[in-house]
Amino acid sequence: MSKIRAAITGVGGYVPDYRLDNDELSQMVDTSDEWIMQRIGIKERRILKEKGKATSDLAVRAITELLEKTNTDPSAIDLLVCPTITSDMPFPATSNIITHKLGLKNAFNYDISAACSGFIYGLEIVSRMIESGAYKKAILVGADMMSSITNYADRTTCPLFGDGAGAVLIEPTEEEVGVMDRILGSDGAGAANLHIKAGGSLRPSSHETVDNLEHFVYQEGQVVFKAAVSKMSDLSVEIMERNNIGPNDLAYLVPHQANKRIIEAVGRRMGINPEQVLVNIERYGNTTSATIPLCFWDFEKKLKKGDNLILTAFGAGFTFGSVFLKWAYDPA
Repeated sequence: MSKIRAAITGVGGYVPDYRLDNDELSQMVDTSDEWIMQRIGIKERRILKEKGKATSDLAVRAITELLEKTNTDPSAIDLLVCPTITSDMPFPATSNIITHKLGLKNAFNYDISAACSGFIYGLEIVSRMIESGAYKKAILVGADMMSSITNYADRTTCPLFGDGAGAVLIEPTEEEVGVMDRILGSDGAGAANLHIKAGGSLRPSSHETVDNLEHFVYQEGQVVFKAAVSKMSDLSVEIMERNNIGPNDLAYLVPHQANKRIIEAVGRRMGINPEQVLVNIERYGNTTSATIPLCFWDFEKKLKKGDNLILTAFGAGFTFGSVFLKWAYDPA
């Protein structure tokens, strides 16, 4: 009997219309286009400005496009997983809200909280569920409204983040495509270096926490930078070695879009050319769990059936992972 694999069979994406570029940002905080481009590589980021809209609305737009492109009946979706750290509300799960808005009445659903590694973690979980034979059509949608937890008076973090969502359809296949291998990990000691201090059970919301600006992203940049380069590089090299993938055998590295210098360092450690690295951070910034699927969305026409891809990410927690994926379809 042939092995069942989990394959990505379609991609959808959405970013808001509003562009917050570096010139506008430099009027809000002490920074400049030159400083941001040299250190981070972001020119602009998309921001959801519409009142009454939230992360679920980003996800709905991405999934709507995905369903239309793949001509998929919403009633056929039996699983939806949403990695996010900016849920609409503490509960219910944002995935509940998404399935209701889209009328996905047959979709078992839940959220994942793994920050910037959310899509990688979600792909591992969903692919295992597909491989088990229990689910036939799954949607994995990474969505984050990072503007809702960004302090636009903090010059060290506000240039980094944008809003967006990327969704993929995942189905079983007996072909030699789909998720081939994965390495995932975590290190809870990293919580001290990248977190939001208040709003949870440890430090519930109060006038004090709001006044002290404790509901925004806090990051120790140098610590996170070094750990991200180390983990993303080491795991990507390891997964290449154990699957006998040389630099010439790899079509593309699809990295989490956190910082262009991190991405470049990982590519060098892997021994690949810059042309083999998919990068769109300049246009969108760090959309957290949406960065990797938004890369698929942006570069879908470049991907061919059988292409060897390595996906890698690093996020708060710390969380990290790399996935070896064979692309499952040719461009339309």
